Amino acid sequence: MLIAGFPAGAWGTNCYLVAPAAGEECVIIDPGHEAAPGVEEALKKHRLKPVAVVLTHGHLDHVASVVPVCGAHDVPAWIHPEDRYMMSDPEKALGRSIGMQLMGELTIGEPDDVKELTDGAKLELAGMELTVAHAPGHTKGSVTFGLPEAADIPPIFFSGDLLFAGSIGRTDLPGGDMAEMLDSLARVCLPLDDSTVVLSGHGPQTTIGQERATNPYLRQVAAGRQDRGAAEAPRRGM
Repeated sequence: MLIAGFPAGAWGTNCYLVAPAAGEECVIIDPGHEAAPGVEEALKKHRLKPVAVVLTHGHLDHVASVVPVCGAHDVPAWIHPEDRYMMSDPEKALGRSIGMQLMGELTIGEPDDVKELTDGAKLELAGMELTVAHAPGHTKGSVTFGLPEAADIPPIFFSGDLLFAGSIGRTDLPGGDMAEMLDSLARVCLPLDDSTVVLSGHGPQTTIGQERATNPYLRQVAAGRQDRGAAEAPRRGM
């Protein structure tokens, strides 16, 4: 398994290229603000051929480079239908104070081919199987992607802005909901094996075991406490 990841743009959003090995087909996850040059560099370095872009959610910092990346390689973009509108209308998704900051720099809109994600779907892409889990809370259409354990490689969990090392995604933007976030953490994250490697939308990688032991929000839902004020760690993401 080859996973090439790098932070891009004003928000340091992690973009990932995932392939069975160097020289093969790959999937691109979350090409956000200013990610296109990094994508091209990684494709060249590892001799990869993209077959799809998949998106954990529709916020600008995760989708801003979808149009140029998909256009350059003639590949589709996959997104949950509840977040699809954000590709064409980021101001509505983020509010004017955030959404307008970079509008003049961006190619706003949908790529030519958009496919919609559904909860529980298994995407057969680039010789891999990505399992989709709908995980609202940060946005209504947030999803995660899972890769199963294989050979000496532990399970991989692309958490988007659901779960971070020590924190979770913010819920104070349009479409955010703390009760839904806690439910998604309980339903999507808690059942995962402790060995699962978490590759999130921002910040360093972690594991489910580490977060189960130390993340105040995951500890909260594991203990069955659903009160909004129990966890006070700062939340992240756009």
